[in-house]
Amino acid sequence: MRGKMLWFNEEKGHGYISTDTGERLYVSEFGFTGGKAPRGRCAGLPVEFDIATNGEGRQAVESVLLEDDAPPRARRRHRAGR
Repeated sequence: MRGKMLWFNEEKGHGYISTDTGERLYVSEFGFTGGKAPRGRCAGLPVEFDIATNGEGRQAVESVLLEDDAPPRARRRHRAGR
């Protein structure tokens, strides 16, 4: 399944993903394959994941950031004469 990162707190080790259908899923740092949890700004980055259900509800597992699909960041413009 695909979605986008809403946010991820590196200190607490968890965050949330928004699915393409609009569902909001919890994801822990252990929910990312290969230990590759997001670092720094990640809001809006595309992510691919599976959904697991536990006693607390549904959450994202086997998550992988799809950084190659991320839109390019805006370039800084330089002013003439500087």
